[in-house]
Amino acid sequence: MRFLHTSDWHLGRSFHRVSLLDAQAAFLDHLVATVLEREVDAVLVAGDVYDRAVPPLSAVELFDTALHRLAEAGVPTVMISGNHDSARRLGVGAGLIGRAGIHLRTDPAGVGTPVLLTDAHGDVALYGLPYLEPALVRERFGVEKAGHEAVLGAAMDRVRADLAERSASTRSVVLAHAFVAGGEPSDSERDITVGGVAAVPAAVFDGVDYVALGHLHGSQAVTPRVRYSGSPLAYSFSEAEHRKTMWLIDLGPERGIEAAERIDCPVPRALARIRGRLDDLLADPALARHERSWVEATLTDPLRPAEPMARLAERFPHTLSLVFEPERTEGDPLASYAQRLRDRSDQQIAEDFVAHVRGGAGPDGAERTVLYGAFDDVRVDAAEREVSGR
Repeated sequence: MRFLHTSDWHLGRSFHRVSLLDAQAAFLDHLVATVLEREVDAVLVAGDVYDRAVPPLSAVELFDTALHRLAEAGVPTVMISGNHDSARRLGVGAGLIGRAGIHLRTDPAGVGTPVLLTDAHGDVALYGLPYLEPALVRERFGVEKAGHEAVLGAAMDRVRADLAERSASTRSVVLAHAFVAGGEPSDSERDITVGGVAAVPAAVFDGVDYVALGHLHGSQAVTPRVRYSGSPLAYSFSEAEHRKTMWLIDLGPERGIEAAERIDCPVPRALARIRGRLDDLLADPALARHERSWVEATLTDPLRPAEPMARLAERFPHTLSLVFEPERTEGDPLASYAQRLRDRSDQQIAEDFVAHVRGGAGPDGAERTVLYGAFDDVRVDAAEREVSGR
């Protein structure tokens, strides 16, 4: 059985205030064409269909058109909600839509109930695990600690229990939206850290033949059977080196993956990150290849030059982001504050602040727990607001 695995469409999202609606429409055209040309048996969409809980009408219309085209093609689609989606909104009408072969899995209660497909070799059970916000589903899954590993583990226990009741020849696929250890993140994913821990081990998903993941925007294989499709478009300059693809997965007649192929997505415009003094960037012949790209320019001039964006735009008319990082010695007290914070989590920054105001004495264990709780409360409150649409 052949699957096309995709995720993280983020319909409605822009790129540095540049609309991506046409690019997203071109991707969906490409997806439907690939489904038909490569004789795909089912499409797997692993969450973050929309970029926010209440998407703009143009994004909803694009989504609606894509579903109609897939349904008309007679290709089953299994889709889960991600951490950017409002599960309740995305799941409206799921029962009726399911009759057309579009299976929306947005309710955590249904994780152990698969979509069953059949080929010449028997059944394939597809389980949809929507994004599980630990604090909101902990009680439902009967876990004591509100953590990603605990709730995903409980969800997978339900999957394995259902599989145990089926024929031993039943092949299985899980869709999930999570940060799995070993995955490489980018700057454009929303933080889902709980208690200072974001990643879950790939072993959580033991017992199934393929795991179609969403959340991380780079296409990658955590293990041969646990893969991220990545986003079809770049949503930050940190993705400038990404190859945007979908996974074409062939599930063999026996348990396991028979073949995996990356299908390239259309690129609306290349991304480039350039760095140096302004005059050098404007004169360097090696940068000619970036003159039609979307550009992020980092200027290292010791003193901020006059009208830098206007001057850059003369050579690089699609410059979207301008960053200033003046050249300074390592011990210079004016070194960029942003540089000092780079790659540090909110928790680490807060702990450093405590140490600073105490003359070097950082927080003890109990205080770290309080800080973890404060950050988690803020994140959970944001998640609840998205769910309710407030």
